[in-house]
Amino acid sequence: MALASIARKTHWVGVALLFISSILLLITTISAPIINDVGLLRVTLKNETQIRHSSVSFGTFGYCILDVPPVRTQQDYCTKRHIGYNPADIMAVVDHTSFSEIAAGTSDSLTRVMVLHPIACGLAFIAFLLSLGSGNIGSLAGALVALIAWLLTLISLAVDFSVFGIVRHHVNADKSGSHAKFGTGIWLLLASFVTLFFGVIIVLFTCASARREKKRAAAAPKNEGYLAADGPVAPRRKRFGIF
Repeated sequence: MALASIARKTHWVGVALLFISSILLLITTISAPIINDVGLLRVTLKNETQIRHSSVSFGTFGYCILDVPPVRTQQDYCTKRHIGYNPADIMAVVDHTSFSEIAAGTSDSLTRVMVLHPIACGLAFIAFLLSLGSGNIGSLAGALVALIAWLLTLISLAVDFSVFGIVRHHVNADKSGSHAKFGTGIWLLLASFVTLFFGVIIVLFTCASARREKKRAAAAPKNEGYLAADGPVAPRRKRFGIF
C-alpha cells in the first residue's frame, strides 16, 4: 500500500507540473504589448535627454517602447497585437542599429512562428484537464497531448532565442550605449519547457504503473474475494486510487 500511495502522489505531482507549465506559457503569450513590462527581449536605450531611460520590450504579438521621453509622467507606446513583426527594423529606427539584410529578414520571418506560444499554452492546459480524469486512458491521452505541447515549446524556444539572439548581438555590438538582454518572457518559456518535460515523464510513468497493476490483479486467483480456508476474503483493492 505504501508503494500505491507513493505512485498516487507522484501522479498528482505530474498533473501539477502540467498546470504550472500552462500558466508559464500563458504569461509568455500575454507579454508585450499586452503586459508592457514582460518581454522576450528588453533593450535599454541610451537617453540623451536625461529625463528618463527608455527601453523597448519585445513580446509575442508586438512590442512596447517604455518610459517614452520627453513626457515627465510615465508613458508607454505599444503596438497593436498582430502576428509577426520585424524587431531588426524597429531597432534600426529607434536606436539606429545596423543589420544585414539576411539578419533583418530572418528576424522578420521567424517572429511569425511565435504564434506557437498560445497553441502550446492551450495544449498544456488540455493535457492538465485530461490528466485530472480518473481513467488510465484519460491520463495517457493527457500525457500524449502534453508531449505535443512540449515539442511546440521546444520549437518556440529555439525560434525565440534565434530571433532575439540576433537582435541582442547587434544592439550590444554597435557600441551605441544601448544594452539588450533576454527578458522575463523567454525565461518563463524555458521554465515551461522543463516543467512540461518532467510532467510528461511522470504522468507516463504512473500510467505504465497502473497498467502493470491491472495485469497483476487479473493474474490473481479467480476465487479471490470469495472464500478461503478460514473464511471469506475481502476483494482485492486497487492500489492506484487515481485510476
